[in-house]
Amino acid sequence: QVQLVESGGGLVQAGGSLRLSCAASGRTISSSVMAWFRQAPGKEREFVAAITWNGASTRYAESVTGRFTISRDNAKNTVYLQMNSLKPEDTAVYSCAAAYGSPFTMQTTARSYDYWGQGTQVTVSS
Repeated sequence: QVQLVESGGGLVQAGGSLRLSCAASGRTISSSVMAWFRQAPGKEREFVAAITWNGASTRYAESVTGRFTISRDNAKNTVYLQMNSLKPEDTAVYSCAAAYGSPFTMQTTARSYDYWGQGTQVTVSS
């Protein structure tokens, strides 16, 4: 079992930045693909970003490309999401997820991930 705990969310003005962290315990994430998803009120959960086991490859949703950066520190069993140039439409609950299938395949569908955190709220004011 893997427990994932997100932190770093909060209220920020448009154009600001936040850095989310996802700390894992119970099992190493060094062999997993890690991802961030988000869900806004009244909307479906959507893919944000993913990273391969060694951090060599990343994948982003078109809406965040160029503004968000996913990274990982396997020694700390932690994944990060640096969010810059935030917009009101980025407001959502952000959750991290771990997939223990192929460590090189960055899936964008939620059902492909095995473990989930509870999420952290990000609110961007205009």
